[in-house]
Amino acid sequence: MEVRLTLKPGQRGTKKLVQKYGDRLICVRYRYDAAAGRRYKTVELIEEAGEWVPSEGLRSWDRWVGVRVGWDERRVCKDIRIAGGIWDRRNQWWRLRYRLVRLLKLEDRMVELR
Repeated sequence: MEVRLTLKPGQRGTKKLVQKYGDRLICVRYRYDAAAGRRYKTVELIEEAGEWVPSEGLRSWDRWVGVRVGWDERRVCKDIRIAGGIWDRRNQWWRLRYRLVRLLKLEDRMVELR
């Protein structure tokens, strides 16, 4: 099955579903089954909501760190930029989430931010 269209609540084509489900509606998807020649309209709903506090380990995994990269390492700079890195002009290093530093295997270039 192929998803061709995803609509958010309030967009054209969702009004009846917004009336039916209200704030519980997350999105409406149109799925197409070429083999069966059928189109399906599906909805994503919030079933239950509760309090949640992220663990300390998760917070440390998502912290910002600095990454030093040489001027001639254009490929590394491009990878960091694609991953959402931000250039810190004052300190002359890239700011990036720790989990992405690990993913890109740049731990040896890491600088802890204060």
